[in-house]
Amino acid sequence: MPETLVTIAYLAAGILFIFSLGGLSAQESARRGNVFGMAGMLIAVLFTAFGPRVESYTVLTGALVVGGAIGALLAARVEMTSMPQLVAILHSFVGAAAVLVGLATALDHSQMLDGVERTIHEVEIVVGIFVGAVTFTGSVIAYGKLQGTIRSKPMLLPGRHAINLGAILACVYLGWMFISVDDPFPSIGPLLACTVIASLIGIHLVMAIGGADMPVVVSMLNSYSGWAAAAAGFMLKNDLLIITGALVGSSGAILSYIMCHAMNRSFLSVILGGFGADEGAAPAGGAAAQPAGAVKSVSADETAELLRDAKSVVVVPGYGMAVAQAQYPLFEVTKILRDQGANVRFAIHPVAGRLPGHMNVLLAEAKVPYDIVLEMEEINDDFPETAVVLVIGANDIVNPGALDDPSSPIYGMPILEVWKAKTCIVMKRGMASGYAGVDNPLFYKDNTRMLFGDAKKMIDAVLTALK
Repeated sequence: MPETLVTIAYLAAGILFIFSLGGLSAQESARRGNVFGMAGMLIAVLFTAFGPRVESYTVLTGALVVGGAIGALLAARVEMTSMPQLVAILHSFVGAAAVLVGLATALDHSQMLDGVERTIHEVEIVVGIFVGAVTFTGSVIAYGKLQGTIRSKPMLLPGRHAINLGAILACVYLGWMFISVDDPFPSIGPLLACTVIASLIGIHLVMAIGGADMPVVVSMLNSYSGWAAAAAGFMLKNDLLIITGALVGSSGAILSYIMCHAMNRSFLSVILGGFGADEGAAPAGGAAAQPAGAVKSVSADETAELLRDAKSVVVVPGYGMAVAQAQYPLFEVTKILRDQGANVRFAIHPVAGRLPGHMNVLLAEAKVPYDIVLEMEEINDDFPETAVVLVIGANDIVNPGALDDPSSPIYGMPILEVWKAKTCIVMKRGMASGYAGVDNPLFYKDNTRMLFGDAKKMIDAVLTALK
């Protein structure tokens, strides 16, 4: 296949990837965006496979078969609640690929480059390996924290910023050692040392980030994986990898900024900070940990009665709803209430769950209409006119301490002000804290009622009572 035809196909694939990102920006067009993305990837794989650079199909076919089988198996078995973990581990694959491409390129002595061209090529190798190694190990640690195999509590070593800075400077020095050698076949020893140190940087950076910031970390690693892919594209002289990597890197960076803004935190404070504690841990110390009164419980039948009499209902979903798979009976409850004339809407916080858009996908999966699923900015002013708010498995995103308790770790984070409604019903298994590790004063407010138990079982009970 001529190189010119491959270039045109790559351009078409790049345009489809842009359309894919555009489609994924809204729920109504997300399915179309996915189709564009799959079409672009299919074109990229086919035209690469049949392009002029492929000399043997044996290894290529084996890689496609094995990789495709693993991907199909993961896609079939993964649950929606595990999507954040899956995304994190996929990022690690991109980082590992960039490292391997960099080392392979350094060992490839078929390209005899001189002068500035050689220097640029070697800089590409060093940058690709550094970003790839940080992405690989950082994503593996993020996966472990999301999966629960690694404690989500931040590991705050004394002088951790100095350690990170020293490690980065060491990588810069090792990169300079590799680039400055006049030998046409320089040793890859400095690159291997740089790879090890960069891998340790990735581990240390993510270990120092607490569970409350994990949604931002996943988005940040998405951006890193894009830049790692772009670096691999420069090393391989592959235009499509450069375009795709730049798209992923820039979109991930923009999303990270949006999420940091939603949490009232700077990007650097997330990367260099250490915020959050174990999910379900005992409440942290400070004013935020002091209970503000007695908890008032409510039954499923009483909850159904309150919902039946309400003309305006807002549902706030959280990760607890996802774990319990309560979105399906919740849709049935929503349908009954709407048929009775109630105005039922869903309020989504930007960092609800552990992945941007996680709650939106779960609700769409349960056939909840898009037009009643609203973002925080669209619905926060409506809570004072709301009869009943139903909080299902959410915690930190409805914590009043974020607004009125300067000692709280989440102080300053914009939240859903659910306590302003006439009645707020919170569904939880118990009184454990959320990812931030602080007690929630919402549970003790006069208009709050606690419905304890598994979210799906409780929603099923409410549904039965409504029927």
